[in-house]
Amino acid sequence: MPTISQKGRSMPESPIRKLVPYAEDAKKRGTKVIHLNIGQPDIKTPQIALDAVKNNTLEVLEYSRTEGSEAYREKLASYYAKNDIHVSATDLIITTGGSEALAFVMGTIMDTDEEIIIPEPFYANYNGFATAAGVTVVPVVSKIEDNFALPPIEEFEKLITPKTKAILICNPGNPTGYLYSREEIEKLAKIVKKHNLFLVADEVYREFTYEGKEHYSILQVEGLEDNAIVVDSVSKRYSMCGARIGCLASKNKEVIKTALKFAQARLSPPTYAQIASEAALETPQSYFDDVKVEYVARRNLLISELEKIKGIKVAKPQGAFYCIAQLPIADADHFAQWLLESFEVNGETVMVAPAAGFYATEGLGKNQIRIAYVLDKENIIRAVQILKAALEVYKG
Repeated sequence: MPTISQKGRSMPESPIRKLVPYAEDAKKRGTKVIHLNIGQPDIKTPQIALDAVKNNTLEVLEYSRTEGSEAYREKLASYYAKNDIHVSATDLIITTGGSEALAFVMGTIMDTDEEIIIPEPFYANYNGFATAAGVTVVPVVSKIEDNFALPPIEEFEKLITPKTKAILICNPGNPTGYLYSREEIEKLAKIVKKHNLFLVADEVYREFTYEGKEHYSILQVEGLEDNAIVVDSVSKRYSMCGARIGCLASKNKEVIKTALKFAQARLSPPTYAQIASEAALETPQSYFDDVKVEYVARRNLLISELEKIKGIKVAKPQGAFYCIAQLPIADADHFAQWLLESFEVNGETVMVAPAAGFYATEGLGKNQIRIAYVLDKENIIRAVQILKAALEVYKG
């Protein structure tokens, strides 16, 4: 029979979604599965966004412009300005989710076998985008003992080669919840300018920062205009994961011009989703204030409950809605599958995301899991109780 490509064979599975068949089997057996594995918020989507689609009177669902509708990009530029990020509509390309924006970035700035440095653990799909583009991920390790802070700049310098084209960060971080400080961002800015590299920042969790800390965008760094590329999305900001609308933002005109060619190849982003996303920009600040209060409460509850379990080490997130927990086990992949196949408490079990898939270095994260605290407090407490009971009997 014809053979599958080497690229296809190398494409990594999602650590978040690969256990779905086991979860579905558990549900068919009548077991309730509490999902700690995926960042799908239970927060309601702003009604203004839903109404914009429901009440729309379009008679022909036409293609939009390749770069996204001008009205949406103009309003999006105004949103950024409110966050002290000064870009114009022509600095933006609307994409089908932040995922497509990342794919466009890889294609725009990197050739086959070139290298991108990423602090690990990182969003697992970065591995997938890099594999699809034929790009090599070079990880620099951040540690749970340091709460996953930016590794020393010297560690980045050691990894830079003639093939290095960029450094990629997620801020605040998925899966760690770490929020890079202004000082850390400026350190990265200096190193990319020194070595003539791009600095790519995935900033989709910008609104979710805690304890009075503020997000500092790479687009706010003076003198970094030619180096900085931001990936963004409405998915988590407005609890609109299904809209699949993101964007690529850069003041580097050559980057935008080139990324637009990739965008033309897929024609245009979805029209109705842009309508919803444009309306979502009118969401009042009170919405975000309330959401932050809720996530802080959930985070604090999750961390306090996890710390009661003997042998667990957990990093405290400063943003987003994820945390990494290190468990007293050897293989989190096996443990996660066992939870779904062989364990329950009063007809309930939990689904977690094994953290090894968030690392590029073989062997790291084997005893860690990522938890998304996007559930209500009652489910968080119940999930941790089940996790505690499972660890007491697990023999893997």
